[in-house]
Amino acid sequence: MKKIWLIVILGIVVMLLLATAGCDGKDTISYKDSQQTGLTVSGQGKVTAVPDLATLSLGIEAEAATVSEARAQAAAAMDKAMASLKSSGIVEKDIQTSQFSIYPVKKWDKDTEQEILVGYRVTNMVNAKLRELQKAGQIIDSVAQAGGDLTRIQGISFTVEDPTRFEDQAREKALADAKAKADQIARLTGVTLGKPISISESGGFTPPYPMVFAQKVEGAGFDAATSISAGEQEISVSVQIVYEID
Repeated sequence: MKKIWLIVILGIVVMLLLATAGCDGKDTISYKDSQQTGLTVSGQGKVTAVPDLATLSLGIEAEAATVSEARAQAAAAMDKAMASLKSSGIVEKDIQTSQFSIYPVKKWDKDTEQEILVGYRVTNMVNAKLRELQKAGQIIDSVAQAGGDLTRIQGISFTVEDPTRFEDQAREKALADAKAKADQIARLTGVTLGKPISISESGGFTPPYPMVFAQKVEGAGFDAATSISAGEQEISVSVQIVYEID
């Protein structure tokens, strides 16, 4: 019994000693703040590029009393438009159908107060890539003449086929911009700038939306050639960098 009581008393003493050590105002285990701290800056780089590729959206739209008649008219006009594209140097792989539809055409009859069927509309649209941009206006005029009054021109857009080297240039500018900002902030606040501990990027090249310049071509003759200008495009890259500081 004495041994048992001695063991119990020793256990209590040990527990009291541990409790006292935990309350002496000193942490026996320290935890480092897990939240990343440092100097966060953003940088942006921009370059301009001259487009080397255009995408022309065009096609044929025909209406007739029957589906077969409307389809035949559209097919004949589209064959001529496609022949015009190919004779202008556009290869088969650069021409892609973007829409083909056949819809009934209805109108409101005031006498019967109902919609009545008046015919059918056939639409056939393609996207054609133009690699010789100086010929864009000439190609548009040629297609419009070939398709006649059934020709529809939805728009044209310009792009850079391979923007990689321009993105590289913009990225270099963005990184240099971010570093310059970090250096200035560190100098003004009296901290020492360390190595980057986090880097993220956004932006880059985004192909533009098509520029719509016409919806319908009236007549087969033109007094003057269509003028098309590619201009320049801006390619930008943004970065965010977190630097260590002391």
